[in-house]
Amino acid sequence: MKILYAIQGTGNGHISRAREIVPLLQQYGELDLLVSGTEAEVSLSQPLKYRLHGFSFVFGTKGGVDKWATYKLMNLRQLWHDINHLPLKQYDLIVNDFEPVSAWACRRQKLPSVSLSHQCSFISPKTPRPAKWNVAEWLFKYYSPTTWHIGFHFERYDDFIHTPVIRSEIRNLEPTNEGHYAVYLPAYDDKTLISHLGKVKDVEWQIFSKRQKTTYREGNVSVFPVNNDAFNKSLASCDGLLTGGGFEGPAEALFLQKKVMMIPMTGQYEQQCNALAASRLGVPVVQAIDENFVDTVHNWISNGQRIIVDFPDETARIVDDMVRKYARAEVVSA
Repeated sequence: MKILYAIQGTGNGHISRAREIVPLLQQYGELDLLVSGTEAEVSLSQPLKYRLHGFSFVFGTKGGVDKWATYKLMNLRQLWHDINHLPLKQYDLIVNDFEPVSAWACRRQKLPSVSLSHQCSFISPKTPRPAKWNVAEWLFKYYSPTTWHIGFHFERYDDFIHTPVIRSEIRNLEPTNEGHYAVYLPAYDDKTLISHLGKVKDVEWQIFSKRQKTTYREGNVSVFPVNNDAFNKSLASCDGLLTGGGFEGPAEALFLQKKVMMIPMTGQYEQQCNALAASRLGVPVVQAIDENFVDTVHNWISNGQRIIVDFPDETARIVDDMVRKYARAEVVSA
């Protein structure tokens, strides 16, 4: 059996989840990997068959998307070329984690594909989102359209939605509490974060920054380049995680029973949806770093609660069910 696993490369969550899923897919046949997008710092240990430019959003420095940098990064001619020239008919199963090139190539070649992603959970109207409709709903539907959907979210909002994929390297950690707080807020620049967190002087802050290549320290704030092993170590030994409105990072912190506070990106609808879902679990959500932020953080440190979640290890079973149900080779052999 030949399998293609196509992964979105904007942000680190998709790649992090793929690190867990790739070895499982390799058990079923010959696996090719495709990554499109340009904003991830973490990588896969396995070689890529396809590395495409794709369609990425660029993080800004003030809490939102950098629209001008995103526009400059776009290469619609290359995107169109890749969609029309990606050879897919050789594959018995095409698995997609919110990756647009392979999804639209499948459509043009009239081939089925299956989403294995967090984003496809928003296909269900039962998944939490703000009451006011947002044009970004079209992104959930058309950015990476597939035939079938297997979604992940904080809770099982629908029959095709599962709890988060928690990587084995996280599940195997032994959590401790050394008192510091880990920070991953890629939409804010380091200076902004230091200027505010430095005022919360009774704790140690460990910021993981997309913009730094070397480690440095100012007062009670240390800034590190994004590194998977270093971040995992910080997360395992922290008191809490201050992070954006992503999915995988908060999910892993909740699994480790760490306190979590989320600051979703301004104008980023998916992050607003994630933050709303997390808030229903009891996670505090801050909409912006403003004049009240330091007091809010002080209160979280003093009174924040650890939330008990149930994220069982079901990834191997989910992958097995997917292969048996959707792979063409399996259908023929049956």
